[in-house]
Amino acid sequence: MTLNHIDCFSGPGGICTGFKAAGFKTLVAIERVKSCVETYKANHSEVKVLHRDIREVTNEEIIEAVNGQKIDIVSSGMPCETFSTAGSTSRSSYDFRQQLYSEAIRIAKAVNSRIILFENVPAIATKKTIKDGNRLVVDDIIEELAANGYIHFIKTILNSSDFGVPQNRNRFFLIATTDETLDLKVPISHHKQNLTVRDALVGLPKMKANDPREYKVYNGEDNDYTRLLKDRAFWKIENRLNGKISYHISPKHRKGTIERFGLLEPGESLVDLFKKFDPEEVKRLQANKVLPKKWFIQRNKRLRLDQASKTVTSHCLDELVHPEMDRCLTVREVARLQGFPDFYDFIGGPFICPHISETQDKYEQIGDAVPPLLAYHWGLVIKDILSDQ
Repeated sequence: MTLNHIDCFSGPGGICTGFKAAGFKTLVAIERVKSCVETYKANHSEVKVLHRDIREVTNEEIIEAVNGQKIDIVSSGMPCETFSTAGSTSRSSYDFRQQLYSEAIRIAKAVNSRIILFENVPAIATKKTIKDGNRLVVDDIIEELAANGYIHFIKTILNSSDFGVPQNRNRFFLIATTDETLDLKVPISHHKQNLTVRDALVGLPKMKANDPREYKVYNGEDNDYTRLLKDRAFWKIENRLNGKISYHISPKHRKGTIERFGLLEPGESLVDLFKKFDPEEVKRLQANKVLPKKWFIQRNKRLRLDQASKTVTSHCLDELVHPEMDRCLTVREVARLQGFPDFYDFIGGPFICPHISETQDKYEQIGDAVPPLLAYHWGLVIKDILSDQ
């Protein structure tokens, strides 16, 4: 059974990738960020991608784009920054992104989608609205869903590590339908043991910081996880790399930054260095540009090989340090932690020097995406829901 899908706030295609593996057909994607649009098209050329702000996409345009085909599900991975706890105290009291859920609901209603699926950070479950500081954003979403016929819903928080992704990534999901006879459900983990960073990095050549070479040949090792990420038949995506690795090149770091990474034990982050050295040593390290003048809690976390990664975010280039090498992760290593196929192509953005350039296109795309394997499990559940009628 092939089910049709519209991908709102599509990013680089994490949901589409998982849904495609589960047997869905994505007809239309809507995304305003150019680099994400280019990545999406490079990997899902059969999908009509609207490079637009969703607020500018009319109902007539979306109806024309689906060309009379029945829509089973609309997904919405709307921007999460406005709901995140990170940096929320400095954020403006008004943020239009808090109301973008309305656009996804509008699209779903316009095409009579049977199901709508929202994904966001867990903090959205407790985030208060702009208009009424005593009312939750989630309550507004549920109320607007009901006003548009989506009266049956369930919500949950899932951790990607429970679904075959080597990363602790909690995310909020809300699934709603216009059909009260449907038995809504959420994915249930059947993984007996969570994957680790070691599992994720198998087969990728090791490199030191500032190694100028781009490594394209695997080292010969494999495991069940890496074999899955190389399985074109499972993902139903063309492998244009002919078995080669892409985007596996070290980010460039200053000498002092490399020295800083060398001070980190597995599991430690930048904030721990300020805690474990006395004030005079901290001043010396700052004078030598090993430690920065300012620090952020999330920055420079050295991963542990024997555990799942911490959450991969859009700031992952600065946040994640290789468990063994004194450098940040390569694009391909981050993609492994997020569960993208090894042959997934990420367009846009140069390889950059952290702390010098603010352009982190490839890293941002990966960090903002829904892990494809988690989307795959959602796809299986949604197929099950719709086949139970």
